[in-house]
Amino acid sequence: MSPILVYIKWIMLVSGVLTTTVVYAAFAPAAALQSTFGEALDGPLANVIVRNWGALVGLMGVMLIYGAFDPASRPLALVTAGLSKAVFIGLVLWEGARYLDNQAAVSVVVDTVMIALFVWYLVAERQTRLASVRR
Repeated sequence: MSPILVYIKWIMLVSGVLTTTVVYAAFAPAAALQSTFGEALDGPLANVIVRNWGALVGLMGVMLIYGAFDPASRPLALVTAGLSKAVFIGLVLWEGARYLDNQAAVSVVVDTVMIALFVWYLVAERQTRLASVRR
């Protein structure tokens, strides 16, 4: 059995907790932007957008935590959170090195590791399922 199949619950819990911490952007949007990107957006619309971003990313974290305890929902949670993380990584890298001197660089690295683990699990789980059907 692949080690990823054994440890996925803990991987999802840690990933979910780390991802959920972004919910603080819903409560302190200016501080979240400053710490993550080193820049600020001003005005009521910026607050709405950043608070929404924080809430949505926080929900991705909650979904990962839920999936850790509900194996049937794991594929949906991992694919959805993984795609969300891939979009974030792509958008940060699209800007070049502009945000890589801030917390965003750490997020890009950690999210990349999470995506790799998620893909590893999905592939290993599918191979295990197909092997059991062939028997």
